[in-house]
Amino acid sequence: MGLQDFMTGLKNKATELKTEALKFKNKNFLQAAMAGSALLAFADGDVSADEKTKMVKFIENYEPLSVFKTMDIITAFKEYVTQLEFDKDIGEAKAFEAINKMKSNDQASRLIMRLVIAIGAADGDFDNDEKAMARRVANELGLNPADFEL
Repeated sequence: MGLQDFMTGLKNKATELKTEALKFKNKNFLQAAMAGSALLAFADGDVSADEKTKMVKFIENYEPLSVFKTMDIITAFKEYVTQLEFDKDIGEAKAFEAINKMKSNDQASRLIMRLVIAIGAADGDFDNDEKAMARRVANELGLNPADFEL
């Protein structure tokens, strides 16, 4: 597969995720997606200023999330990161509470997992801490982590 085919495949996948995200354009979906994203960003126990900037830029430019207002995305993401930084246990509880609200919707849950994994891998390194957190998110959503190669 050439670079052109690879890039076309990535664009097609992003368009497909955006189309799916449109189906779930609501506050609970956004909150769950950003809670999962914050958990992945915080998976190593710390989110540096550089990581926050990189995450926010990625989220702003991640086409499937373009169905939401940029400020709503950033606000939700920062809210969960702030809670995690203030108290990791309480922050995780609040994030998993938001994620759990999507548990009964299999299609939305699977999309959230794909978004979370994409965000976890945004820096080019989907490390073991991030994979472990992604497995926890999958379990909270009632999904089998193996379905996502975790």
